[in-house]
Amino acid sequence: MIYWSIFLAFFIPGILGYGGAGLNSACGKRSSRPLRLDDHPRVWRSSRFGKCFARSIATKMAGYIGYMEGGILGSIVALVASVAPSLILMVLLMVTLLKYKDSPKVQNITKLVRPVIAVLLGAMTLQFFMTSIDTSGTVQTVILVVVSYWLLEMRKVHPAFVIIMALGYGAVSGIL
Repeated sequence: MIYWSIFLAFFIPGILGYGGAGLNSACGKRSSRPLRLDDHPRVWRSSRFGKCFARSIATKMAGYIGYMEGGILGSIVALVASVAPSLILMVLLMVTLLKYKDSPKVQNITKLVRPVIAVLLGAMTLQFFMTSIDTSGTVQTVILVVVSYWLLEMRKVHPAFVIIMALGYGAVSGIL
C-alpha cells in the first residue's frame, strides 16, 4: 500500500503541474500545484520531507523520499511516477506528429520550433559555462571546453566517452 501512496504522491503533481513537484530554482517559486499535507499523510508528514523539499529537482526529491519511505523499490516507484506524466505526453505528442508529419501545418511548426530549441540550448550552455567558472574556476573550465572540443571535432570521439572522461577529470581534480 505504501508503494501506491508513493506513486500517487509523485504522479498527481506531475499531471496537474508543469515542472514536477519541486521548486523552480531559477525563480524560487513552486513550479507545480502546491503539495498539500493531507494528500498523502505518511509521505508528506515525514520529517525527511521538510528537509528534502528545499531541493530544486523533483526527481531527486522523488528518489530520496521514495527510498526513505519504501526502500529501493519505493525509490524506483517514486522516480517512475515523477517522470511518467511527461513521458506519456511526449510519446503521445510524437505519435501525433509522426501521424501528421506530411501536413504543411506540422512542417511549419517544426520549422518554427527549431530556432527556439537552438536558443534554449545556447542559453543552457551559457548558464552551465558560467556556473562552471564560478564553481570550478576559469582554468578548469577552459581546459574542459578546449579538450572536449578537440576530442569531439578533431578526433571524432563519441560524446558519451567525452562525458565519461570529463567526469573522470572532475573526480581526479576534485581529489587533488
